[in-house]
Amino acid sequence: MKLHQDSNDKFNVVTGYGDDHVMVNKERHDGNLIVTADGIHTGWAPAARGDLAALTADDLAAVAELRPEILIVGTGRRQRFPSPALLRPLIEARIGFEFMDLPAACRTYNILVSEGRSVAVALLFEAAD
Repeated sequence: MKLHQDSNDKFNVVTGYGDDHVMVNKERHDGNLIVTADGIHTGWAPAARGDLAALTADDLAAVAELRPEILIVGTGRRQRFPSPALLRPLIEARIGFEFMDLPAACRTYNILVSEGRSVAVALLFEAAD
């Protein structure tokens, strides 16, 4: 069997992460953001930094405007879930979604984007202790 190394030059991949940052294509980004195969959208959900309860329907509507088939939300060090009422913009746009801890969200995004799926990962970073 012949193996070939995949080249991820054609789309954004998460190459590293920590409690307060993510590396996309080896470039560091601090603060909440959305990553898609072809875009990095910084400044997303600024009020929700460190507090999932501060996430708004407008924050999720901003992701829906990007029209991914799937949205993965990384919720920091642990998996957390928002109020079901906030999910309306995603449900109305018929976007599948999953909330995971940050490491799982980054890994899942990388797998799905490498398969050519229309996926976005929205990352919420917890405030420093």
